[in-house]
Amino acid sequence: MLQRTLKDKVKFKGIGLHTGCNVTLELIPANVDTGIIFRRVDLNNFLIEAKWENVEKVFYATSLMKKGVYISTVEHLLSALYALKIDNLYIDIDNMEVPILDGSSRPFVEEILKVGIEKQNKKADYIEIFDLIEVHEDDKFVKVLPYNQFKITYEIDFPHPEIKKQKFTSVIDSDIYFNEISHSKTFGFLKDIEFLKKNGLIRGGNLENAIVLSDTSILNREKLKGKDDFVKHKVLDFIGDISLLGKRIKGHFIAYKSGHKMHTMVVKEIVKKAIKKNLSGVKP
Repeated sequence: MLQRTLKDKVKFKGIGLHTGCNVTLELIPANVDTGIIFRRVDLNNFLIEAKWENVEKVFYATSLMKKGVYISTVEHLLSALYALKIDNLYIDIDNMEVPILDGSSRPFVEEILKVGIEKQNKKADYIEIFDLIEVHEDDKFVKVLPYNQFKITYEIDFPHPEIKKQKFTSVIDSDIYFNEISHSKTFGFLKDIEFLKKNGLIRGGNLENAIVLSDTSILNREKLKGKDDFVKHKVLDFIGDISLLGKRIKGHFIAYKSGHKMHTMVVKEIVKKAIKKNLSGVKP
């Protein structure tokens, strides 16, 4: 399959979920082998590649940093780009956090599809898994098994009456992503809000861009599309974090009670084994 970029520029404006700052973001087509690169236009177009080497923090969001320059909450945008197989793109941003928009990746997907996707004249790079790779933390884990496509099986288990156990499994392509995953919004718990605010987070969060749960119910249930949106949003985040490999991947990812930390752990494990090549279980 050939590398891909956009046919034209796309612009977004909004606020950051955690910083609450106003931000303008523009997607700009790029040449083959460019990859996905953020440009901080407020800091002389400083470049931060959307790759695992630049992951700085995974506390309630995935953030990138290079030489002290920071970009937060990149996962929803990167998820949309990866699912649509966009390989080469500049992302011009004038502040330190990607706008949350409606809390899902659907607005990114819709605007990208409006302008269209352009095939380029070079084959896309793939990482292929041919042996088990896994990371564990207590009862949580992420495993990757050989598979000839990109497949995700994700299970969550929250002690909340509106979530409980949920499981999603599917090969991920553009249609499945758009119809089944992209609409799912970020979610959080009312009991955590004070703690998060004390840590400088969710300053831009509200009932329009996040699903909020009390101890027993959902405060804005009308924003939920389906009961399994919670696990689907975890899949959305997972795809964004996996994109930090910098290449497309073939393999079956199985995640249980995971999150941004373990997502990036498995990315680094895949890269580490890829460096070892044939001894690794990975074919780069």
